[in-house]
Amino acid sequence: MPLPNTVYIPLIQHLGKPCLAEVAVGDTVNTGRRIGGAQAHVYAPVHASISGKVIEIKDWPHPVLGRHKAVVIESDGADRRPTSYVPRSTEQIDKLSPEDIRNIVMEAGIVGMGGAGFPTHIKLTPPKPVDTLIINGAECEPYLAADFRLMVEKTREILLGTALVERCLGVQKVIIAIEDNKPQAIAAFKAISEKRYTVSVLQSAYPQGGEKQLIKNVLAKEVPQEKLPFDVGVVVANVATAYAIYEAVYLGKPLYERVVTITGSCLQSPRNLLARVGTPVRDLIAFCGPLKEEPAKIIFGGPMMGIAQYSFEAPVIKTTNGVVLFNKKEARLGEDEACIRCGACVRECPAGLMPCLINLAAEKEIWAQALAHDAMDCIECGLCNFVCPARRRLTQSIKRAKMEAQR
Repeated sequence: MPLPNTVYIPLIQHLGKPCLAEVAVGDTVNTGRRIGGAQAHVYAPVHASISGKVIEIKDWPHPVLGRHKAVVIESDGADRRPTSYVPRSTEQIDKLSPEDIRNIVMEAGIVGMGGAGFPTHIKLTPPKPVDTLIINGAECEPYLAADFRLMVEKTREILLGTALVERCLGVQKVIIAIEDNKPQAIAAFKAISEKRYTVSVLQSAYPQGGEKQLIKNVLAKEVPQEKLPFDVGVVVANVATAYAIYEAVYLGKPLYERVVTITGSCLQSPRNLLARVGTPVRDLIAFCGPLKEEPAKIIFGGPMMGIAQYSFEAPVIKTTNGVVLFNKKEARLGEDEACIRCGACVRECPAGLMPCLINLAAEKEIWAQALAHDAMDCIECGLCNFVCPARRRLTQSIKRAKMEAQR
């Protein structure tokens, strides 16, 4: 993707406390300069994705939160990088301790790039011993191919990043999990990593990319309710996160760009783009244009778990793995009807829930009842909506129940 003329970099792109701006209007910044941080344990700093001048710090459309404070930078076209960001030699990297690697990852602002946005330096410091690392290449959402292209084109770099994660965690086993609909990626990893790491080829299924589902399919281990992967001795890291760790440690590069799938029936030329964080979606669409028809819905992420946008100004953030454009026919929801008690949502729920009952409780605003049916365990994969013959908006009602419970 060519350098954008202007970027809008939100001060929160992670799970945790929002950052505070560390620059002021009128400041000149280089590409990769830290522009936001926080005094908190759970946070990740943000960095300038282009060089230029800070022209505003204001509320701006956010692809996940609706609106949030963003640093607006106008490009100078030079893409200047700070002189402090220099590649490390192999000898320097070999001398790094696990704590050194965690500090580099933290300063680079790396988060889980599969969608959750959890600060990676914390994941590299599990509170319990772990023995297995799973590198998640199970890109299961329809339409998306960003991780697939990264696995094919940057195999060696992903493996170098994986080795750094392995060193931090001290695990005995590393498994690279890839779905069988990605034969090029499977072949690329087997050609390089078979002797050191296990390549696990999984049947293509949705929502395989979720941490708990992946652990169950790869290791036949069930992560208990209200527990996390480290409770069963496992850490899961996305392939894009492993690549970002490689760039941070080997190249001295913060996380200010990522691969994004831009696709949908409205586009003339759908593509996978290496785009700078803060690039407005209108710039991505223009680059992949011309439009064949005006989009009726723009979704950040995949069509199952993605979030519909209200503005063409919403920017790429660290967790943006795709943008899907739907036409009017594809975006039409239709009228929902009464539940016919078919049980399809119960049979298909990968979290083992009863979405129909949570939905009924949410409709009556009986939030305690929704929680009693384990609404908080919903992974919001959208499968219940997809299989419901009555077209009931089950996922949306469960999301509302979760939000009401947290108030």
